[in-house]
Amino acid sequence: MDRRSFLTSTIPSSGSGRVKTAPLPPPNGGLAPFTGAWTENEVIHLLKRTLFGVTRADINYFRTLSLQQSVDELLNPTAPLPDLPVKEYTVPAGATNPDTNIAQGSTWVLDVNNDGTVNSLRMNSFKKWWMGVMINQDRSIREKMTLFWHNHFATETGTIGNAQYVFKHHLLLRTYALGNFKALTRAVTIDPGMLVYLNGERNTKSAPDENYGRELQELFCCGKGPGSQYTEDDVKAAAQVLTGWRNDAASISSYFDVKRHDTGNKTFSAFYGNTVIQGKNSATAGDEELDALLDMIFATQEVAKYISRRLYRWFVYYDIDSTVEANIITPMADLLRANNYEIKPVLSALLKSEHFFDVLAKGCQIKSPVDLVVGTCREWQVAFQPSADYLTNYGFWSYLVNWANNMQQSIGDPPDVSGWKAYYQEPQFYEVWITSDTLPKRNQFTDTMVQNGYTFNGKKLFIDVTEFAKTLPKPEDPNVLIDDILKLIYRIDLSAASKNQLKTDILLGGQASDYYWTDAWNVFINNPGNTSNTTTIRNRLRDLIKYFMNLAEYQLA
Repeated sequence: MDRRSFLTSTIPSSGSGRVKTAPLPPPNGGLAPFTGAWTENEVIHLLKRTLFGVTRADINYFRTLSLQQSVDELLNPTAPLPDLPVKEYTVPAGATNPDTNIAQGSTWVLDVNNDGTVNSLRMNSFKKWWMGVMINQDRSIREKMTLFWHNHFATETGTIGNAQYVFKHHLLLRTYALGNFKALTRAVTIDPGMLVYLNGERNTKSAPDENYGRELQELFCCGKGPGSQYTEDDVKAAAQVLTGWRNDAASISSYFDVKRHDTGNKTFSAFYGNTVIQGKNSATAGDEELDALLDMIFATQEVAKYISRRLYRWFVYYDIDSTVEANIITPMADLLRANNYEIKPVLSALLKSEHFFDVLAKGCQIKSPVDLVVGTCREWQVAFQPSADYLTNYGFWSYLVNWANNMQQSIGDPPDVSGWKAYYQEPQFYEVWITSDTLPKRNQFTDTMVQNGYTFNGKKLFIDVTEFAKTLPKPEDPNVLIDDILKLIYRIDLSAASKNQLKTDILLGGQASDYYWTDAWNVFINNPGNTSNTTTIRNRLRDLIKYFMNLAEYQLA
């Protein structure tokens, strides 16, 4: 079965259920460096997995670099962190404490405000801003990794309820995106947002709360695999270690209160070598016992294997059989431990590997809703407004946030602490993105973007098909035009017969000779005032691109 047949067979029929299919075999090869030809095809594959969508400018840029140089640049972002989200909302009159001290267009990030209405508006502002950051991403893997960590250390804005905490948590993930996994785990553990989300701030010696102690082991570090054999007593002991941490909303930070801390010794199971963490009773007890807890957890073999599997499923494919486990996951885990849990060396090896560039690795992922929405805007070079017109841009970004949400991926609000099911739910994994509910919405989104667009504040957000075509090398040649479009948006090519039929039916309007399109295009370029011809060009390009985005191949990355 080829990848197209796989996707087609998983698209549901008119019923509400899903068609179950056996997974295709995973890619071949190991972590040995890829030695094949570094062609445009390989460039696009690398960029499709490490960026959200690939622009023609991205492809042209990385074609001037080698594979080694390309991966190194992707893993070492030089662009500064994005500007902070701004106040673009209007607080209704009924708010108890409206933030009138914050001017429109100024950031709200450091302004403490406990009004529920204001916090709700700010959390929505954060989501819009994040969508804009992904659309305007630099040429690095940072945005994909930020979303990866958001899925891994999943929190929900509605549960946290404090916009400052939400943004600080996000900034933490972005800052550590390509850093040290152990250091990130430590920072997340005492992050104000996480302390609220998993009840860490309520965890005291008199009333231990096991929520974070459980997820630290089950979801964040060790996983649920057969090699992960921590016990319920380990969960309880971890909760005792973590007692005493609290939040200070005024400073948007956490602190340790020894009076709420369990100062007794904490004993762990054989999975952790029967470690005993000595209880402490000082101002630094929280930090010292937390470090001891993480040293113990990260000393196990399972942590490196678990996070390696998570990275593999995010960047390569969901099916991890015994061969992939032996040839990819185990070497990745060894490399992770050898580099003291630094993420870059592991990603570098994976993204430069023969396994990553194997033919079976191309087009084997179903795009997430975020990848579909952001990638559609970037690949078709959808134009947004200048940064000074932040009101319009935030309105556009809000529209895109809502579309991703309708397709079951709400940034800032995964379904629960486990993240999105596409990255852990066996046996479907990515297939859960495609249902009888979400597939029509995917097509409706792309149809809308290429047909009517979305108007906000008097400005229009849409795919300008003629401006896009002008960026291609030979738009006057219908055969080259189709090939260039498909090369950019598909990972699995259409047959020559299919392309020829589409050319004849759509671009040539049923005529047999290519010059019908070529002549019309040349008139469009040289005499754009010819309204009839310009309309013909626009409509035929629109129909062609709409058709391409409705095919199954468009859902694959």
